[in-house]
Amino acid sequence: MEQVKEKVLLAVLAHPDDETFGMGGTLALYARQGVKAYLVCATRGEVGSMDADCMDGFQTVAERREHELRCAAQKLELSGVFFLGYRDSGMPGSPDNSHPEALAAAPLEDVAAKVAHYIRLLKPQVVVTFDPIGGYRHPDHIAIHQATVKAFDTAADAALYPQDLPAFRAQKLYFQTISKKWLKFVVLLLKLVGKDPKKFGRNGDIDLESLSKVEFPVHARIDYSSVMQEKDEASACHASQGGGNMRRGLTGLVTRRLAAKENYMRAFPSPQKGAVERDLFAGIE
Repeated sequence: MEQVKEKVLLAVLAHPDDETFGMGGTLALYARQGVKAYLVCATRGEVGSMDADCMDGFQTVAERREHELRCAAQKLELSGVFFLGYRDSGMPGSPDNSHPEALAAAPLEDVAAKVAHYIRLLKPQVVVTFDPIGGYRHPDHIAIHQATVKAFDTAADAALYPQDLPAFRAQKLYFQTISKKWLKFVVLLLKLVGKDPKKFGRNGDIDLESLSKVEFPVHARIDYSSVMQEKDEASACHASQGGGNMRRGLTGLVTRRLAAKENYMRAFPSPQKGAVERDLFAGIE
């Protein structure tokens, strides 16, 4: 199989804004260090809610959200953005889940084959995606997590997709996950200021309290304090999703002071018990 000399990181995510709100600090940090950081985005966020004033100059929600993503990609200094072309599936239980073009309705093998193509094309040593519950149980997050896990192995199998590019084996696979200690702290803060943590988010459809009870191990912790401004600027690109307000208020103040870190669970190779990496490329050949 082909080997590469330059450092390459591939993030495989579901919607415009996932690259910034979840792991933007990590992507910006590695880009600054000279790593080629790429994004594969499964959808264009067609179902995301949108204030009317955000649609000025845009024909569709998808067009607006792609514009925001490309703005954020510039701020994060990503080396490239690729779309898989699926449709946003919406939150759990919504009619959009069953749309024939929805990511959540697509066969796992088909999505994995598309992700495997980009692994072979871009040749990353490190691949990152969502944790098994997709961070907050979004159907698309879970679907792309499952597809990426499958693609990580199938991209390395020369017997599969013989009409595609040559097989390539990435060396490490990580799942970005939220610190449950931090999440429990946010739940407490929300309660103290009279807000319901079970109805969090722009549409009140995220149950932070239940999410805070789902534990995933942390095998890598990336300190992005040196590129916090870049992440802030990328967040502001996603104005239709509230990105410009993410650092304001009490939660924003606490985040700025305490949470300039992004956490990862290592899926491959098996992590060393008790070890917490500070670099996703640690041990890369």
